[in-house]
Amino acid sequence: LEKEDLIQALGRSFTVSTAALAIGLFRTGALASPAAQLTGSILALLPALAGMFIGKALRQAMGVETFRKVFFVGLLTLGVYLVLEALR
Repeated sequence: LEKEDLIQALGRSFTVSTAALAIGLFRTGALASPAAQLTGSILALLPALAGMFIGKALRQAMGVETFRKVFFVGLLTLGVYLVLEALR
């Protein structure tokens, strides 16, 4: 995929998985009072949105090969972290 298509596909995937998680949490009663958690959720969106805009600017400034390398190094780093956590 081209870098913009990849980012769009990842965004859609994250949106669907987040919605499924929210439904699951609501059905099990873990989100018993969503109104009480609304303030924290809104505050957590601020740095997430800032990161999105910064990431978009960086992504547009990078060439395709640089983006690909940075993306795969990020995935590799995340994978190594998950393996190390699983071994703990």
